[in-house]
Amino acid sequence: MVIETERLLLREYTHEDFPAVFEIFSDPETMQHYPRPFDEKRTKNWIEWNLQNYKEYGFGLWAVVLKKTDDFIGDCGLTIQNIDGALLPEIGYHINKKYWQRGFGSEAARAVRDWAFEHTAYDCLYSYMKYTNIGSYSTAIAVGMKKIKEYPDEKNGISYAYAITRKEWRVLER
Repeated sequence: MVIETERLLLREYTHEDFPAVFEIFSDPETMQHYPRPFDEKRTKNWIEWNLQNYKEYGFGLWAVVLKKTDDFIGDCGLTIQNIDGALLPEIGYHINKKYWQRGFGSEAARAVRDWAFEHTAYDCLYSYMKYTNIGSYSTAIAVGMKKIKEYPDEKNGISYAYAITRKEWRVLER
């Protein structure tokens, strides 16, 4: 286990997570802000990418699991992403649509934000998303991020970047 919150456990991915991950990433509604839903190969590559991130950086997207039931409901974590040409630490999150609108994404993202500021030297954390992804930028706002940039993006057409600095986080934590 990496992080524990009131309702969630965040832990490293395993290959055994594939069925639950595939359920999320193959769903057209969940993936509507991506170019297309993931097939089995792309889902397996997603898991492998995160396993590699753990080795390379000491972090990645972690499995989000309900404490009460041990159900895998999504992922959330820190990755290094290309945000408008700069490689930056990004808090990313994906929650199974069966669990939307219950605050799980915000709870997980807050925990990752806190973990990142407590365990890394990054002075600013980011989240970026397609401009149409209201759920994603609502989560970013819920964890104290502010929109800092809107930019053309080959993958998304237009992307929004949200960020929170270590200084802003300290003020929130008081």
